[in-house]
Amino acid sequence: MNRRVVWTRSGAPADVLTVIEGPEPEAAGHGQVLIRTTAFPVHPGDLLRLDAFPATAAEPVPIGVEATGVVEAIGPDTHVAPGVEVGSRVTVFPLGGWAQWVLVDAGIVVPVPDELSDEVAAQMLTNPLTAVMLRREAEEHPALGYDGYLVQAAAGSSVGRLVTGVMNYHNVGLVNVVRSDRGAAELRERFPDVPVVATEHPGWADEARKAADGRPISVAFDPVGGQLTESLLDLLAPGGRLVIYGELAEEPITVHASTLLHQALTVRGATLGRWLVEASAERRASDVVAATLIALEFKDRFDVAATYSLDELATAVTHAVRPGKVGTVLIRP
Repeated sequence: MNRRVVWTRSGAPADVLTVIEGPEPEAAGHGQVLIRTTAFPVHPGDLLRLDAFPATAAEPVPIGVEATGVVEAIGPDTHVAPGVEVGSRVTVFPLGGWAQWVLVDAGIVVPVPDELSDEVAAQMLTNPLTAVMLRREAEEHPALGYDGYLVQAAAGSSVGRLVTGVMNYHNVGLVNVVRSDRGAAELRERFPDVPVVATEHPGWADEARKAADGRPISVAFDPVGGQLTESLLDLLAPGGRLVIYGELAEEPITVHASTLLHQALTVRGATLGRWLVEASAERRASDVVAATLIALEFKDRFDVAATYSLDELATAVTHAVRPGKVGTVLIRP
């Protein structure tokens, strides 16, 4: 039996996601790997499209972009990455991964280093790959790494903490932005050398400028959108770049043309979905290696907010979008 999570209509995740039962996948064919999953994370991005889906789907739609588990079978004459063998631990991305068994293309199967727990292994691709993608976007600005500073919003998120670790490692000037004083205090405890400001204070933007110590703010990361985007644009020095990689805010972004024209600002969107389509096979392979190294280097930064069973699906997805949540919600099938 294979229990898996699907949806057929738009709505709140807790209301529209359901667990269905079906037969285990067929035997792995050429180019395929059969995996018995042991854990999968609930990323906010997994849930965003549920509210936006405009109609009822004709067939149940699987969900989940990442899962970790154990290789049960490898198809005949199938090339796999070194370390991928029957019985080995692996993580896969992307797929409809919220299931007890998944049959996937061998090209997306990544071996899990022995040093990583299942909890970290379940998170070792999506968020680290996002951090790799964002670092590349930032480094395209010529000032970053020299006199230019980076500002990132939602810095207390799982991705934000990884970005902080990566930028600290590479000695990039960084100012973190969070929602509340409580979040700021938690982040200061983790990264005492990185300044952090809270948007609950009306003067937070001035605090961010002060924290940059007079150096230009060249790049900003924004996974939120809405009014926060406008404030981040105001922080940027002439020629600055804003990278949007999420859409957590419901309101649209309203920006007057003069804001971009007179400051020569650039606004760019970045998603792993585009990365999958646009990046070459060599780039994807290199980035997966980088993501694995990030997981190894910062394995203590992969917090788990809570772990639930499939029978607790509604509670799990509700927890995953709870404001102020620290860490990633995991589900064990």
